[in-house]
Amino acid sequence: MTRSFAALLLIAASLVVIACGKQSSSAIRSDAQELARLRRENPEANRLLAATPADFERRIRSAGRPVVVNQWASWCGPCRYEFPFFQRLAQRYRGRVAFLGVDAKDNASDARRFLAEFPTPYAHLQDPRATVSRLFHGGRSWPTTAYYRAGGKLVYTHQGAYRSEADLDADIRRYAFGT
Repeated sequence: MTRSFAALLLIAASLVVIACGKQSSSAIRSDAQELARLRRENPEANRLLAATPADFERRIRSAGRPVVVNQWASWCGPCRYEFPFFQRLAQRYRGRVAFLGVDAKDNASDARRFLAEFPTPYAHLQDPRATVSRLFHGGRSWPTTAYYRAGGKLVYTHQGAYRSEADLDADIRRYAFGT
């Protein structure tokens, strides 16, 4: 194999990796009118909030319904891939399941840009050292999704991205509702 052919292969492989990480097809419009609508329904919608592990546990216990927690980061290509699934399903299960994002090992300005591209009807907690994520066995792989029953009992943690919205929906029904 010649050097130029090897270099060409390396460039092509790099472009594939970059394209996978940049895939974006937000399920919610990212304009001011849509964000205003989300915030009317939930004042914390699409906000990145400072939080401690105790804050996280309090939120989970006091939700009054099952909670789906999605650990993500702006630099994570698989997070970008599955984020539209969470956007759509959070809207579908509104009032029956609470959703909470945990932005782990990321910087706040990149996370805010990510949320501007992928707005959500739920809040996100900043977790720069993955201390919150460790409470649900996260912080080891990105993304990670955890399921809590009403009252705050952790019932399942899924490591890695969901392949499809149907797979995520099945886990929500199975672990959040117990069906």
